[in-house]
Amino acid sequence: MTRRLLLSYLGLALLVLVGLEVPLGFVYARGETSRFSQSVERDAAMLAEVTEENIEKGNLDALPDVIGDYAERTGGRVVVTDRRGIVLADSHPAAPVGGDLAAQRDIARALRNQPTVTTTTDADGDDVLSATMPGASGTTVRGALRLTYPLSEVTARVHRIWGALALAGGCVLAVVALVAFSLARWITRPLRTLEAATAQLADGRLTDPPDATVGPPELRSLAASFTRTATRLQHLLGAQQAFASEASHQLKTPLTALRLRLENFEPHLDPRAHPSLEEAVGEVERLGRMVQGLLALARLENTATTPEPVDLDAVVTDRVAMWEPLAAEQYVAIDITGPAVGRVWAIPGALEQVIDNLLANALRVSPPSTTVTLHRAPGTELHVIDQGPGMSEADRARAFDRFWRASGSHHDGTGLGLPIVRHLVDASGGTITLRPAPGTGLDAHVRLRPVTPHPRGPRTTGGGSPLLRPVPRTRAVTRGPRPDRSRAWPTDETARGRP
Repeated sequence: MTRRLLLSYLGLALLVLVGLEVPLGFVYARGETSRFSQSVERDAAMLAEVTEENIEKGNLDALPDVIGDYAERTGGRVVVTDRRGIVLADSHPAAPVGGDLAAQRDIARALRNQPTVTTTTDADGDDVLSATMPGASGTTVRGALRLTYPLSEVTARVHRIWGALALAGGCVLAVVALVAFSLARWITRPLRTLEAATAQLADGRLTDPPDATVGPPELRSLAASFTRTATRLQHLLGAQQAFASEASHQLKTPLTALRLRLENFEPHLDPRAHPSLEEAVGEVERLGRMVQGLLALARLENTATTPEPVDLDAVVTDRVAMWEPLAAEQYVAIDITGPAVGRVWAIPGALEQVIDNLLANALRVSPPSTTVTLHRAPGTELHVIDQGPGMSEADRARAFDRFWRASGSHHDGTGLGLPIVRHLVDASGGTITLRPAPGTGLDAHVRLRPVTPHPRGPRTTGGGSPLLRPVPRTRAVTRGPRPDRSRAWPTDETARGRP
C-alpha cells in the first residue's frame, strides 16, 4: 500500500508539473522566437537605411565594410542589391558579387518596397530567419537588403529553458517523493501492524497487538477497536477451550456410572423389561459418543494447526492393516488400488482419523462378501468406495451437517463423524465430496495438496530404495480381533443413513 500511495502522490505531482511547465515552455519558446524576429527585423531596417544612403551618394565601396563589420559582430549574413536585384555586397567571404537575385521572392518584394520576414532554409540545409528590407527614401527604391540569422542559437536557448524546467520538475518530484514516502509510511504503519496482528489472531494467539499510537486518528481508533475485539475473542476462545478440555473429564464419569447402574438393574428386573433396559443402555452409550464427538469437534475448531508433509501411502497401508481383522469378521475385504501418490499436506494425525472414520462408515453398511476399496489416483486423490446401498443426491448434500441422520437409518449414530472428517480435510487444505460409486455404494473422494518434490530427487533410506514407494495391493482374508481404534475420532454411524 505504501508503494501505491507513493505512486499516486508522484502521479498527481507529475500531472501538476506537466500542466504548468509544458505551457510555460511553449510560451517561452514562442516569446523567444518573437523577440529574435523583432530584433532581426529592426537591425535589417537600420542597415537598409545606411546602405540606401551609401547607394544614393554612390559610395558603393563602403558597403562591404559596413555589412562586414555588422556580420562580424553579430554572426548574421547581409546581402545588398541595387534596384535591379544585382548583388552589390555580401558579408559571406566566399559569395560572389554581381549575381542577379531579382527572381527571388523576398528580393522582388523588397524592390517593390514591401519588407519580408520569414523562416527559410539556407544552402547548407540549416533553418535561418530572414528579414529582407527595401532601401528606399519615400517611394523611391534604390536597393534591397537581406539579413539572415541561423535559428540554432534560438533553438539552443529554447532547449536550455526546457532543460531548466525539466531539472526544476525533477527536483520538485524528488522533494514530493521524499515527503510522500514519509506520509505514506505514516499512514500505512497502523495498517501493517493490523495485518500482522490479524495473521497472529488467525493462528490462534495475538501476542503483538497493533500500534494505536501512530497514524491518522481513524486508523488509531481502528487499531484500538481491533485490540479490544481480539482480546474479547481470545477470552471467549480460551473459555471455550477450557470447557472442551474440562467437560470431557466431567461428563465421562457420570455417564459411566449411569451405565453401570443400569446394567446392575438387570438381575432385579422382570425379563419382560430387559429389552427396555438394553435400549436405555444403548442410548447412554450413544450419548457418550455424541458428547465425545462434540468435544472433539470443539477442540478441532479451536486449535490452529499448521499442515505438515505426510506419507499418504504409508498411512493408508497402516490403517488398512488395523481394520482388516474387523472387516474379516464381517466377511468384507479391503483393497488398496492405484499407484502410490507420495507425500501430501495434512495436519498431524488428520489422515489417520479421516481414513478411520471413512472405513468405519463403509464397513458398517457393507454387506458380506463385498469389498471396500481404497483407490489412489493421480493428483493426490484418495477414494474410499463401498458396495453398500449408497445414498441419494439429497442425502449426500446433507451428509456433512452436524447431527443429521438420514430417514430410515437403523443404527445409533451421532451424526458427527463426517463433519469431523470434513473439518480435518479442510484444515489440511484439501476437499472431500461424496459421489455415487459405480454400480451400488458410495465413493468418498478426498483430494489433498501434494508436497512438491525436492529438486535433488526423492529421499532414500538404508539400502538406497526410495522412501516413497508403491504400496502392494492388500486384501483381508482372515478373521481376528477388533483393531485398536483408540487413535480415531468418533465415527459417523448415521451420516450415510443406510441399514
